[in-house]
Amino acid sequence: MSAPLAHRVDGEGEPLVLLNGGLMTVASWEPIAAVLSERFRVVRCDFRGQFLTGGAAPSSVEDHAADVAALLDALAIDAAHVIGTSFGGAVALALAALRPGRVRSLVAATITQTTDALRRDAAALHRATAEVLAGGDPGVLVDAMLPVFYSEGYLEAHGAELDARRGQFAALPRWWFAAADAILASLERFDLAPHLPRIACPTLVLAAADDSIMPLEGARTLASAIRGARLAVVGGCGHVLVVEQPDRFVSECLAFLASVEVKS
Repeated sequence: MSAPLAHRVDGEGEPLVLLNGGLMTVASWEPIAAVLSERFRVVRCDFRGQFLTGGAAPSSVEDHAADVAALLDALAIDAAHVIGTSFGGAVALALAALRPGRVRSLVAATITQTTDALRRDAAALHRATAEVLAGGDPGVLVDAMLPVFYSEGYLEAHGAELDARRGQFAALPRWWFAAADAILASLERFDLAPHLPRIACPTLVLAAADDSIMPLEGARTLASAIRGARLAVVGGCGHVLVVEQPDRFVSECLAFLASVEVKS
């Protein structure tokens, strides 16, 4: 890797890294980063294969974690608080296990071990991505994503807004779909089990009650495998907690971070 991940830094204070879900980019965090950057030096980045960084996506969450560690080196950050959602949560967990000195505290949001639900929904997204790469309408990926990522209530309330994603997806370059497919593939085969007992930093597992792709029961199992981890559950919300309830996401993270600061 010749250059660090494309990134953005906002605010001053203790460093805090936000790690994207598989189909996110740095802009997806905007409402959340705006609040967190009032108290922290907030670092956002796109993984390899995502929009701003580009290139081929690595085949494992461990390789993505190494990329994040390299970014911390480039920014002269010894250790940071880390918040990751979905795929970014898996990368954050791997980073905390494999490079414990780099992670001061961890929020792993809407992430579980690989489950049948994850394999089923990821397979549907794979099929849609393959259709796009074969020359099909990018809207098929939007159609596959919406029922997987959002709660029924959010879909009903924001139907027109979400439907506008079709135009946004149509404007994306072809390489993005190939890279997104690689990230989805790594989600299907990742295995966090060997890493979880090695995580020693304060950890919050943040779950969405109506998450279909990363079900609540899986989040409970994940939290129980990490020594001292807490579990918080947000009701009435689907997988994309950062979009459906950003205020609640921020409040849970800030409360957890405050407790870490008190103990340190």
